[in-house]
Amino acid sequence: MKKKIWFNQWFTTAAHFIDMIKYNADGMEFEVYGTSHNEHAAYLSYCDAAFIEPDIAGEDYIEFCLRFCKIHRINIFVPRKENVLIAKNLSKFEQIGVKVLVCPDAPLMEMLDDKEATYKLMQQHPILKTAVNIPDYIIVNNAESFKEAYTALRKKGHKVCFKPVIGEGGNGFRLVQEQPDSIEELFYQGINANISFDSAYEILKQQTVFPPLMVLEYLEGYEYSIDCLSYDGKLMAAIPRKKGKGRLRELEDNPVLLKLAKDINDTLKIPFIYNIQVKYQNGIPKLLEINPRMSGGLHYSCLAGINMPYRAILLLLQGKKAIKQFRPHFGVKSSYLEKEIVLKDNVFQSSKIVHL
Repeated sequence: MKKKIWFNQWFTTAAHFIDMIKYNADGMEFEVYGTSHNEHAAYLSYCDAAFIEPDIAGEDYIEFCLRFCKIHRINIFVPRKENVLIAKNLSKFEQIGVKVLVCPDAPLMEMLDDKEATYKLMQQHPILKTAVNIPDYIIVNNAESFKEAYTALRKKGHKVCFKPVIGEGGNGFRLVQEQPDSIEELFYQGINANISFDSAYEILKQQTVFPPLMVLEYLEGYEYSIDCLSYDGKLMAAIPRKKGKGRLRELEDNPVLLKLAKDINDTLKIPFIYNIQVKYQNGIPKLLEINPRMSGGLHYSCLAGINMPYRAILLLLQGKKAIKQFRPHFGVKSSYLEKEIVLKDNVFQSSKIVHL
């Protein structure tokens, strides 16, 4: 009997995860449900049933999720939207027989969702404070403190950037440049994350107080994502994925990053699947963030010969029985081409999409 699995409001690359789960080597059968605010979200075309989500959040969204699971008899829920709040309400899903692919440690989830709290955890933990390097940073919430933070970091010799304390991916990230914004940038450089200090300062002055910003040293080396598969404190696989120039990605047997992953795993014990992001500065990897979910680029790491989305589902369903040690194939280089996806009109015009 097919198990019903639901992805809510995911990245477009969830299409890869859906395919890897559906076409697994064991022949385990799944019926995939997908929801999004956007009826043209590409990953919905990879689902067996697609639905439009209501534009709600918080406790209202939890009620929607529970109702959706009951109506469609969902067996497995793979949340992205509101995953911290879902972790806090995990018992409600367990009561209706739904397995949720989320870290059950809600306080840890909340901490990892906050970049300042994550860095403080690294600084204060007896093991992690020596195992994990973090960038120089200062938290600000008004224009004058932003100016002071920028000046202090510049005096240390750093290039300076900033980003929201709570945010996902590169949303809100800006690199502060010394010179004013120029006509060359306007006409020739396209979209970029650069902003002059004067422009940033003037914009931030528009509000007396704004949501916390992390002002920090800009790290100029290579960026890596380390995709991890773990259960019950046992690290089954860790795959450092180097983000090269342009679209180049390389799976690297990097002893320093593999040890970092093991130290974080042994300490935090995040189950199932998660991602550690670091960037190098002067030969030292410094932590950007830890995401206790599947990363947007996880499909690249699966080129190491491990179907990580499916394996995470097995861990959720079978627990310790599904623990297996893997030997990833490192040295794999990859890139990607834009690929057209013809949206299934027969799906989007049918009753499979329902406004709930």
